[in-house]
Amino acid sequence: MKQAEAPPNATWSGPSHAGVKAPDPIVLPDPLARFAASGDRLQTLADGHPMEAWLRFMAALSHAQHAVAAMQEPHASVAPAALAQAVEARLPPLAADGHRRDPSWREGLAALLDHVDAPGLPEPARDAIAALRGDDADALEKRADRFLRGRVPADEAAAAVFVAAALQVYFTGSAARLSVDDLRLLEERALCPCCGSPSVAGLITASGTTPGTRYLYCSLCSTAWNHVRAVCLHCGGTRKLSVQGIEGAPEIVKVETCGDCHTYSKLLYQLRDMKVDPYADDLASLGLDLLVAEAGYSRHAPNPLLLSPT
Repeated sequence: MKQAEAPPNATWSGPSHAGVKAPDPIVLPDPLARFAASGDRLQTLADGHPMEAWLRFMAALSHAQHAVAAMQEPHASVAPAALAQAVEARLPPLAADGHRRDPSWREGLAALLDHVDAPGLPEPARDAIAALRGDDADALEKRADRFLRGRVPADEAAAAVFVAAALQVYFTGSAARLSVDDLRLLEERALCPCCGSPSVAGLITASGTTPGTRYLYCSLCSTAWNHVRAVCLHCGGTRKLSVQGIEGAPEIVKVETCGDCHTYSKLLYQLRDMKVDPYADDLASLGLDLLVAEAGYSRHAPNPLLLSPT
């Protein structure tokens, strides 16, 4: 899929009008703010929710991610020459399934397991934690490879949640160390310019200098990047798009469906709730995913914490 030519640098290349500031094309993450905000939002959304127990578990996982980021923030460093070469070739410098991971991600995983392991965890979660603690370095790296390549077998599904959470901390910390001035949007605009992963959701801004802008939020490294609205993230189509929500529900989370490729993506409206969080609100709106799936649409990309086993 090739939607449009990439701009020569990370500066907006669209039309400019007097008195109107163009949106920032790329916004790098703040690891500490990212995971704390998601955890707090999940706690709020859990109150009275049909999936309250699960959302509280996910909130605990987000707070564990925050603790790991605050303690050591595992990350990789990209050499300036390698960064320049990747950007020049229109490739993500932190390619999720290509770059050589720093061993610190495994240290982050161990710390995350220590923080999240508490009385009351479901038995499958406890079994998964025990299995991960029993793995050697090679086994953990293979688990990470299978997750990043979308090849998680059924018997690893529970453990993959913790591997995914640790890799989110690792890639978010790595992306935060890049300079936005060194980056470019990719030719395949629906993919993250830092790590090449798909987005978990799109947020329509209500504040800042360019309200009404759509930012996609990376499912892995938490980078946000501007993407034109009313364009299908999967096929690039514009003719058969429709924005839909649950009738009678607060219009905070909706889906944009494409009648051409029969996929959908999430849209979150900051105007309806200034505390909306792409990661927390995506998880809390799982019921909307189920309704859209029943209507025959497939999600354009999975949430890493909800990956279906192969």
